[in-house]
Amino acid sequence: MVSRRSFLRTGAALLTAGVWRSLPRPVRAGAPAIRLSWYPYELKLRHMFGVAGSSRTTTQGVQVMLEYEGTVGYGEASMPPYLGESAASVQEFLGRVDLAPFRDPFETEEILDYVDRIAENNAAAKASVDIALHDLVGKLIGRPWYRIWGYSAEKTPSTFYTIGIDTPEKVAEKTKEAPAFPILKVKLGRTPKEDREMVEAVRSATDRPFAVDANQGWTEKTAALDMIEWLADKGCVLVEQPMSKHRPDDIAWITARSPLPVMADESLQRLWDIPALSGVFSGINIKLMKCTGLREAKKMIDAARTLGMKVMIGCMTETSCAISAAAQLSPAVDWADLDGNLLIANDIFDGVGVSPEGKLLLSDRPGIGVVPKPPDGEGRS
Repeated sequence: MVSRRSFLRTGAALLTAGVWRSLPRPVRAGAPAIRLSWYPYELKLRHMFGVAGSSRTTTQGVQVMLEYEGTVGYGEASMPPYLGESAASVQEFLGRVDLAPFRDPFETEEILDYVDRIAENNAAAKASVDIALHDLVGKLIGRPWYRIWGYSAEKTPSTFYTIGIDTPEKVAEKTKEAPAFPILKVKLGRTPKEDREMVEAVRSATDRPFAVDANQGWTEKTAALDMIEWLADKGCVLVEQPMSKHRPDDIAWITARSPLPVMADESLQRLWDIPALSGVFSGINIKLMKCTGLREAKKMIDAARTLGMKVMIGCMTETSCAISAAAQLSPAVDWADLDGNLLIANDIFDGVGVSPEGKLLLSDRPGIGVVPKPPDGEGRS
């Protein structure tokens, strides 16, 4: 196991012998290898982060690197707990990835098809390879992915800034400390009384519009619709996943009557889930850690648009590596919730920027647009 300091120094100076944990690969004479390496990393949250049913102050992550002829691509896995992944499971999966048969990183479809077939699930682990491969190929091309896909950097939306579940006093404090972005995102999903107290606490600190994520927390459709109507009067702009993913008929009933867009979160993981959500939700929230990465996320955007659905791109608690990867797709969506890197105290990458007004600022750096921070950066242990 290597240290984080070694990880960062190696990334900045490409590969040096003995620093990375790299899998042995059979190498054919004259054929360059694609080398896979990784490093577990714990993300430390600036505040306790609460959602319906749980709270945490740290998130497990695994940082990944692909190297090809001296060019390095970075990737990341950040594990959503409810999908059953962990740093240990990601590393076990990565240990099964054998890239020896692939000598051309531009064979992205073949490589990622192979990675997807190694085992079921393991979406975050697969996303880490996908992100690193896109970063590598973008660097070899010499262009950022938003330009390769033909998107305009001028069309990036502003990102939401998330306020997790907490006491009303803490919520008001977090809201006052939040950046002056145009839209906040408020986590709800408890009792109607507690949810209203959360919103009133936000309203005591700001009059900005906000989105709501109930994380499947509401249990009765009529009460959920009443809450949505009340939220609309308070300045809410959309609601994510109001009820359990196992109750699509109730969600469809709410969506048909809701004054606000109703977006799928837990009901959606991968491309094949989308057709069944048409008519149930107004739109979908795509997350790289759930859908296996950029390749599938791009296909999901196109599929949702074909069905006339709204599109949002979201995140887990992530460093600027995965956030910058997702931001490459942001010019193609209606809303962005890409604040995961802003909620942590120990980011190890410089990547996508955010204007004082919350607009995502894409750079011209090739690939996903990230570089490692120096290992002794402020705020990191």
